[in-house]
Amino acid sequence: MTPEVHIIPHPLIQHKLTLMRDRDTSTAKFRALLREISLLMGYEVTRDLPLKQKTIATPMETAQAPVLAADKKMVVVAIMRAGQGILDGLLELVPSARVGHIGLYRDPRTMAVIEYYFKLPEDIAERDAIVVDPMLATGNTAIAAVNRLKQAGPGTIRFLCLLA
Repeated sequence: MTPEVHIIPHPLIQHKLTLMRDRDTSTAKFRALLREISLLMGYEVTRDLPLKQKTIATPMETAQAPVLAADKKMVVVAIMRAGQGILDGLLELVPSARVGHIGLYRDPRTMAVIEYYFKLPEDIAERDAIVVDPMLATGNTAIAAVNRLKQAGPGTIRFLCLLA
């Protein structure tokens, strides 16, 4: 399988990112903007979630309507602590998603990525994972997180970041 990169050039994301970057933006406003951007990015990263038909009772009659396929469970894995801001927005969008955490830091001398925490749902093999971290710099932390997650064996892995 070939990895794919999707850039989301949505005007609302660009606008809110500019507001986040403004040095006069308060911490509270920064967090609110990150949550809003997370919702917008979450919309894109979940674009191809499978649907199934469900019978519902409308005011007029019963109808077949699309709902998320229950067999496609999701886990959002935050790279601690920065990923928490994106996690909150995604959970607002998909409240049924479970949460995982990977704690990583770079050794200041060797620049090696060191894992200090790893917690995922027990049924990770039945879930698709979205790893979240707001910024991708060298990619070393993202690679370490994805490689560690691969060992746990989720169905699929996606990496979602705001800046690269």
